[in-house]
Amino acid sequence: MRYTARMLDAKTGGEGHYEFDSTEDLFKLTADEIVTAFFDHIENDILKHSSDWEMNSVMKNRERRVVTAMGSLILDSNEPPLPFLLMIAEHSAH
Repeated sequence: MRYTARMLDAKTGGEGHYEFDSTEDLFKLTADEIVTAFFDHIENDILKHSSDWEMNSVMKNRERRVVTAMGSLILDSNEPPLPFLLMIAEHSAH
C-alpha cells in the first residue's frame, strides 16, 4: 500500500513530500513504529545510509489514519539538531 508523508522545517520553511510503500496493516502498528517505517524508507531509498533522529512526541489519529510526529534530525556535522514536524497518511488519489 502507498503512503504519503510531509516533513516541515520551521526554521528554513523547507517542506519535503515523500511517498513510500509499506504493508496494508501499517496503521495497526503504534505511532512510533509507523514513523520508524517512514525513516527506514528515507535511509534505504533516499539517503542510502543511516541517519540519526529523535522523536519528542508522536500521536496517531485512528479515525483519520494520520500520524503526527515532532522531533529532530541529528546532522552529521557539528550543527545543532534540526527540528521537524512530520505527518504520515494513506496516499490519496487527490
